[in-house]
Formats: sequence, structure tokens, C-alpha cells
Amino acid sequence: MRQAFVEDAQSLSRGARGFAWPASVLWERQFGKFVARMRDHAIPLRLRLWNGLEAALGEEPRVTFTIPSAASLRQLFRPSLDRLGAAYVEGKLEVEGKLTDILQVAVRLATYGAPRARRAPRMFRHTRAADAEAIRYHYDVSNDFYALWLDPNLVYSCAYFRSPDDSLETAQMQKIDHILLKLRVKPGDRLLDIGCGWGALVVRAAQKFGARAVGITLSQNQLDLAKERIAAAGLADRCEVRLEDYRDVTGKFDRIASVGMFEHVGLKHLGGYFTKVRSLLQDDGTAMNHGITAGDPDSAESPLGASDYIERYVFPHGELPHISRTLHEMCVAGLEPVDVENLRRHYAMTLSRWCDRFEANSQQLREIAGDRRWRIWRMYLAGCAYAFMQEWMALHQILAVKSGSSVNALPLTRDYMYGRPIG
Repeated sequence: MRQAFVEDAQSLSRGARGFAWPASVLWERQFGKFVARMRDHAIPLRLRLWNGLEAALGEEPRVTFTIPSAASLRQLFRPSLDRLGAAYVEGKLEVEGKLTDILQVAVRLATYGAPRARRAPRMFRHTRAADAEAIRYHYDVSNDFYALWLDPNLVYSCAYFRSPDDSLETAQMQKIDHILLKLRVKPGDRLLDIGCGWGALVVRAAQKFGARAVGITLSQNQLDLAKERIAAAGLADRCEVRLEDYRDVTGKFDRIASVGMFEHVGLKHLGGYFTKVRSLLQDDGTAMNHGITAGDPDSAESPLGASDYIERYVFPHGELPHISRTLHEMCVAGLEPVDVENLRRHYAMTLSRWCDRFEANSQQLREIAGDRRWRIWRMYLAGCAYAFMQEWMALHQILAVKSGSSVNALPLTRDYMYGRPIG
């Protein structure tokens, strides 16, 4: 192996005036300059080029990046999480090391390599057709794909840990019950679950709380499996799921849950979304919005390019509002927030569990989804775990009632939220 030395790069620049350096020499010179600049930050990373040239950016490297061509090297010279993630997804960068170490190295490269100013949030058109296509892209990979790293009920949202030792299965059921208890679901209530996923919440609401539950989704895969589960549980008389856009729902509901869905609504459409929720809610009803919120009060794009990666590869047209904007839009729409809980730490723990399962089942996941999609999801899950730990994002549960209603929909204290055991 040839070793890269900063002195080599400096000497390459001292040539005869007018001499045309070969392309390989120019790349090596730029590489040497990059290494010299980044070594000041002691990043535990080894860089290995296609021609055998190597350099360590810090002592005892825990991660190795192998760069297969000069074209791929461009991604490294101006690193952002989006550029590095794209290079990995497209096979222009190979990585070795523990997933947590890889993410920490990528963040440090993006921080010191090419820091960017925060951008104003992008706002996308959220038509029914565009939203349906985005949901299909994300969720209709394969039910078998999700089953390998989610819990048995396929709950794809933040869990609720009463203890750090709780299993993922226990924490997810605790989350569902936490929501249903907050909503104060009781026998006979008509409940709507907006973005019902594979049906875990509506099944639980009907089976254990006696509700008449309706779930809506835009994913055919989710719909098909949810229907199977409802039939298998013998709940078809009081539980149903539909392939339906939230804007098209009619009727009145005593309880409304929206879990991990409003991230797809769009910043421009939050007012309309909450107005729709209010129109579907009975005067004495309760509504719960459980969703990811931005860490930046202006809902700005991440300065390291993480949001660009997610938009490009994972959640097309996803937009995260800050909690302040969410509460403002709720109030303008005529909903009164009565309880707000931040489960950011719970989501970091949830994602950590998902990452562990994803890594343990990597071979099967690659066979199901293909190498490219496996790479997309591997970096996405690990990146999100890091983002929640760093407070780049949060997860807020907001319990609301109709503003202006003279009905007291909830007790005076929060004691009722914790009164029923899991079982």
C-alpha cells in the first residue's frame, strides 16, 4: 500500500511553470490538501483510494471509507450528510465499521468539511396523487422487509419506554395504550386513526377498549395486512380499514388519533389538516396528534444536509414543523391543545432498537429489498437515531379538544392517563 503524506501533496505543487500535471497527480494533490486540513479535527477515519493511496485523519481509525474512483472523490471534498449518503447508496463509497461510528464520522466530516448555512424550509405541492405516490414509495417496499426489524405488530412509530430495559414489543404496546388512555377511549366510542399503518392501534382500540375503530391509509400493502389481522382477530364487526386520503373522510368521531402521519401533510397545509380534524371531531371528543417535529424554531433545513438525503431517498415531500408552529396552526384551526408531551428520548431508543434488528437481519433485508434500498434504509435509521439524540428532531404528542366547546371532555388531572395496566 502507498501511504499518503501531506508532504507529498505539497511537493506536487512545485512543478515547472506551464507543466500539465496528469489527472491522477492533480487528484492526489487535492486529496493531500484535504487530508492536511481534516487532520486538525482528529476524525477516527481511514481513507483508502482506488489506487492504493491511504490516509488516516486521526489516531486509531474505527471507520474506513474506500473510494473506488476519482469521480467519487469529489463527494468527499465537499462532504455533507446528503453527499456522503448519496455516494454510499449509489455504490460510490464503501464503508467499514460499526454503524454508530460510521454516523459519528460522517457528521464530523460534514461539520468540518463544508459547513453550510441553514436554509428556509422547502414547501412542496401536496396533492392527493402526489401524497399517495410518496406513501407508496416509502411503505410499499414489502411487508416482509418491515417485519424483519419492527415489532410483531409492525408499529412504525415512536415507542413508549417505562424502563430502558423494556423490549421493543412491550414499549410499542405501551405507546398504543398511552395514546388510547390519553384520548380516554371507552366502549362504544367511534375512533378514527389517520394513517393507521398495519392496523395495530385500531385492533387494540377495538379489542381491549371496546371502540368502533376506523383506520385510513394510502398504502395498499398496509391495507391488505391490516384487513387480514382484523379478520383473524374476529373484529370485522367493529373495526375496519380503508384506502382513503384524510381530506376525503366524512362523518363524526368521538376520538381521533394521528400517529406518524402529519409529517406528510406539508407546512402550507397544516392549517387545513387541523381544520379537517376539528370538523370530524364530536363536540365532546378528543384528538391526538403524535408526530415528528423540527428542532429548529424556523423549521429550517439541516445545515449538514440530512434533510436533503431523507427527501431524496426516504420520505419524498416530507416536511417537519416546529412544535411552536404546530401549536399555532392547531389553535388557529379551532383546536385547544390540553396536553403536550415530548417523547424525543423515547424515539432515540426506538430507533436504536430498530437499527440493532436491521443490522442483525442485513442479509435477508438485502435479499428482499436489493442492495441499494438496503443501503438507503441502513443509513436513514442510523441517521435518525443520531438526530433524535442530538435534538435535531423531537417527537410530540399533542392532545386537543374543540375550542369554544362548553363540554368538559377531560378530567381536571392527568391521573387517568396512567390508570390502566397493559395486558
